[in-house]
Parts: sequence; structure tokens; C-alpha cells
Amino acid sequence: MTATLPKRPVKPARPSVVEYLAEAIFSGRYQPGDFVPKEIDLCEQFAINRSAVRSDLRQLVDVGIIARISGHGSKVRDYEEWNILDPSVTEWMTRYASPNPRIQREILAFRLDVEPYVAMTAARRAKALDLVAIEEALEGMSRHLHAESAEEKQRYSDHDVAFHVAIFKASHNIVWAQLSHILRPSIHLLVETSNDSTADPEASFERHRQVMEAIRARRPREAFLAAREVLQGTAEALGIEPGDGTLGSWLEVAPTATP
Repeated sequence: MTATLPKRPVKPARPSVVEYLAEAIFSGRYQPGDFVPKEIDLCEQFAINRSAVRSDLRQLVDVGIIARISGHGSKVRDYEEWNILDPSVTEWMTRYASPNPRIQREILAFRLDVEPYVAMTAARRAKALDLVAIEEALEGMSRHLHAESAEEKQRYSDHDVAFHVAIFKASHNIVWAQLSHILRPSIHLLVETSNDSTADPEASFERHRQVMEAIRARRPREAFLAAREVLQGTAEALGIEPGDGTLGSWLEVAPTATP
């Protein structure tokens, strides 16, 4: 008989200071300008050594979320300093930022600045396969429009996100197409939260359908305005005022020329 070696006991993962602080910061318990707990306090709270704490704090420093201030501790930086395109940051945003209206407002303001233009460009450049992807996503939303279970509601939101990502890709702009992958978690955050909050899911679905129809009909102006209506509906569902700085709130797009 061949002797079998005893299995080594699996070493439990150490408590994650970075996840604890990310949740506290992204949910809004620590605001920009606040100091997070000192190293020594985190060591005691998580029963780990100072080197491990510093390693986790370094992850937040590297993505611009906190700054180390000698003799004072670690301070949460302004949102403008955060590297929101870093995969770790977008993941934390998806998991932890839903209770934080300020972060939601920043994401929404960005989408209002960008997505109407993306839809307008997609109306000019979309190819047949792009239209198929947009239509399939909308059909998926239609199938789960009156979902009652949590699983069905999740599928509706997944198709909703796919709808927006397909429009980014249909722009055939390499930067916007890549941006859709990076921003997908952020888009998902607003989509899922607003879909749970909306008082009229059929009206929301109809606004999405109008975006698709404008893109399919090659009507850039109508696509721009329809995309803006979708995001204004998102703002209403979330109870958020996106602010006055959004380009889409004032720009008038020239009417589409008729042949």
C-alpha cells in the first residue's frame, strides 16, 4: 500500500483591512477629509501585525483613495483624486457604494455627460451586428420586465447593463468601447439600484426602446435626446439631482437633416 501524506491544514485567510476600509469609505461612513482608524487601532481590531495593516493601507493609497499624512494617519481624499478606472476601485464601487448618494451622483453626472453622445455616435456608426446586440439586450429586458423574484430582477438588470454596453460598442470608438468594459460595474451599480427603486418600470423600458429605435433609424439627434431621457429617469428613480455641470442638461443637438 502507498502511504498517503496527511493533508496540511488550510490556513485561514487573515482579516482584510482593505475590504473593511473600502466598505466604510464607499458606503459613506468615512467621507473625504475624514481620517480612517490609526494603524495601531487596526492592528488591535483585526489582531494582525503592523506590516499587514500597512500593506492593506498601501492598496488604498495606490488607487488614490487615502493619503498618508506623517504624524496624523490616513485621510480619505476627495473623489476627484480616486482612480475610478482601476479594477479594484470599480469592484468596490459596485459592492459598497449603493448607499452613498454622492458617489451615485458623480457616476450619474458622468453618464449624463457621456452616454447621450455615445448614443448619437452609435446612430451614425452602428453596424448590423451592433443592432442585433442592442435588440437582444432589449428583448431580454422585455422578458423580465415584470419580474417578481430576486433572480428574475437580477436578469432584468443584467440585460439593462448589456443594452448600455452594446451602445458603447456600437459607437465604434476604441476609447468608448474600452471604457464600457471598465465602467461596467459602475453602470451596473446605478442600473440595479434604479431598477429596484423605479415606480414605473414600463415607462423606463419604453425610454430604452426609444433609444434603440433612434439608433436603428439612424437619427443621431433623437438618439441623443432619448439617451438623456433614460438617464433622467434613472436620476428620478434614485432621487438624485445630477447637478448643473452636465453637458447633456443644456446642449441642443442640431436636428437630423432629412434627405
